[in-house]
Amino acid sequence: MEFLTDGIMALTWQQLVMYAVGITLIWLAIKKGFEPALLLPMGFGAILVNLPFSGVVNQTLTGGIQANGVIEWMFHVGIEASEVMPILLFIGIGAMIDFGPLLSGPSLFLFGAGAQFGIFAAILVAALLGFRLTDAASIGIIGAADGPTSILVSQVLGSRYIGAIAVAAYSYMALVPIVQPFAIRLVTTKKERCIHMDYNPKSVSKIIRIAFPIAVTMIVGLVAPQSVALVGFLMFGNLIRECGVLGTMSDTAQNILANLITLLLGITISFSMRADQFVTKDTLLILVIGLFAFVMDTIGGVLLAKFMNLFLKKKINPMIGGAGISAFPMSSRVIQKMAMEEDPTNVILMQAAGANVSGQIASVIAGGMVINLAASCDQANTVMAALTIMGKGMAGIFAAILIILLLVWILRKVSR
Repeated sequence: MEFLTDGIMALTWQQLVMYAVGITLIWLAIKKGFEPALLLPMGFGAILVNLPFSGVVNQTLTGGIQANGVIEWMFHVGIEASEVMPILLFIGIGAMIDFGPLLSGPSLFLFGAGAQFGIFAAILVAALLGFRLTDAASIGIIGAADGPTSILVSQVLGSRYIGAIAVAAYSYMALVPIVQPFAIRLVTTKKERCIHMDYNPKSVSKIIRIAFPIAVTMIVGLVAPQSVALVGFLMFGNLIRECGVLGTMSDTAQNILANLITLLLGITISFSMRADQFVTKDTLLILVIGLFAFVMDTIGGVLLAKFMNLFLKKKINPMIGGAGISAFPMSSRVIQKMAMEEDPTNVILMQAAGANVSGQIASVIAGGMVINLAASCDQANTVMAALTIMGKGMAGIFAAILIILLLVWILRKVSR
């Protein structure tokens, strides 16, 4: 009967650590309500793939019999071979997004660009800490505050740390209500946080709503070709929403498709959370760098708003800049809550929502930029390459956003 204890005898301390990680993720999902649709399947999957001789990963049984595991198969087919799961999720995300507040105040696009600074700052930090360039670029993209983009970039660049990157990206997305207020208070005064902003929504015609996703896909595809899959599926989902003739399909994308892909993506990504790969010093460094990226994203957007205020008569509440990250709609809600804590009469939710959805577009542009630049830079001189990626990446994002701004202005003129 010794075979009954084979599994227990094969346990390692690293696997026990992963059980603790998995249970912690499940606890955060259930008890704290932090991104439960993702953290719960990731946590449970982390337990499944770390059971000795687990049947969810490929095994060679006694007698040389090959047994294929379902989670490993889903990982190879749905993420490694085609990145289909994170890309399909963008259809659902696009169908959920209302670009109305952003199209009503196009200048909010700029905050989506400014709030990507943390990505490139984190790439530089990771390079300085000795990570190879493709790993540093993959780690930096945690700052996109966008789990599917983080998974896609790390997979395309062949990062060795896809599991740690996915856990960091989704965990910090869930911790936005804790991380963002801390970062914003570091660089703002109470007076700045109390600034009121008028919201005078301009009507956005159906023509603009339909033309916008088509035109953005073409512009971003020309500027950052590697982001076509991300931005294309995001905008396709939004076109389904706005066209007005696919109501049932839009509902399906927002609910059934998004929920199903999220569920499968969470448990599939756990394949890269096996103990031998996950329980390392590098994983702890990635978690720290990821937190740094999130903080610097928020600070980058806030500082851009403060810089713009130097030239504006009607001041912008700089907290709006912090909403330029991709974590929609969580970040805009956090900004509104902070505004009301300072002044219960201050309502800046719509401006924050506009900046927040601009972050969705800017983050996928950033993902494409990072892939293009990391693949073309000198892999040997990592720090200099990281500096190059930082300079060219931020310039490219702002250039793309300014072109989109010009496009929106033309569409508004034409549709009048």
